Amino acid sequence: MLDEAREAPRAVGRLLAADDEIYASLGADLREHPPQSLLTIARGSSDHAAHYMGYLIMARLGRLVTSLPMSLIMLYQSRLQCAGLVSLAFSQSGQSPDLVEPTRFFRDGGARTVAFVNDAASPLAQAAQWVLPLHAGVETSVAATKSYIAQLVAGARVIAAWQDDAALHAALHGLPAALLEAVRQNWQSAVDALVHADRLFVIGAALKFKEVCGIQAEAFSGAEVMHGPMALVDQGYPLLVFAPRGPAQAGLVEIADDMRRRGARVLLAAPSGVPGSELPIVASGAEDLDPITAIQSFYPMVEALARARNLDPDRPRHLAKVTRTR
Repeated sequence: MLDEAREAPRAVGRLLAADDEIYASLGADLREHPPQSLLTIARGSSDHAAHYMGYLIMARLGRLVTSLPMSLIMLYQSRLQCAGLVSLAFSQSGQSPDLVEPTRFFRDGGARTVAFVNDAASPLAQAAQWVLPLHAGVETSVAATKSYIAQLVAGARVIAAWQDDAALHAALHGLPAALLEAVRQNWQSAVDALVHADRLFVIGAALKFKEVCGIQAEAFSGAEVMHGPMALVDQGYPLLVFAPRGPAQAGLVEIADDMRRRGARVLLAAPSGVPGSELPIVASGAEDLDPITAIQSFYPMVEALARARNLDPDRPRHLAKVTRTR
């Protein structure tokens, strides 16, 4: 896991150096024929990458994006309307039937289908109209790291092509250097704080804590945690808050301060200079890309935390690299 996380800057460099014509062609197609609807198809870590892309589409392009409940196609045989639809499928292996079959259904119905996949010869790649290889190389760790980061970058690259945004293109091409700096950041204080934790709130993504570290970690947005979940916070309760640059940062820092006053053990991940920041986030060339540098610093910490808890991060319990769900 650690070796592959450290390889992510090189993997992103390979991704950004390849497939210029495919991205440009897809971007032009999206501009010339704007989608009437968009949806994402993904599971597990890939679903978080899909949500990131969906968020960027909604924020930057003002178009609503839906996450597909796979059961609509797989179990209920729903005849969803495909006219004007663009579907975006995310997968490392491209093997799971509940990604392949909906993609095939939408393509057969006339939708434009896109697959972000590490295995360009996989069933998912064969089912999709547009295939965007991740170029992450072989990933043997059960917990996805470099392929997940590549998915984030590929999604942002599609948006840069769709908007024909030179500034975002330039920021993307600066990512390998920023990720190399990010992987060298010291997040040891999080390992020290969480080594004996059995529960955790994360303002951000929490899946890796569950699958690699065996911690019952729950992910919330800043607004969500201030409703019912905050009733669980007592003295020493661990809380990891991601506060990258952007319009949400001030509110997230305020939540961190409020939780400290309640006695929580707050770990604030933010750029240097932000008051209370304990876990440094490296700034990229664009605020929208900072979550990618944040996750790059996060992965080595999770790997070290698992080992500190006497767990093997390369062999998480009950998990396999390729999951075929229906």
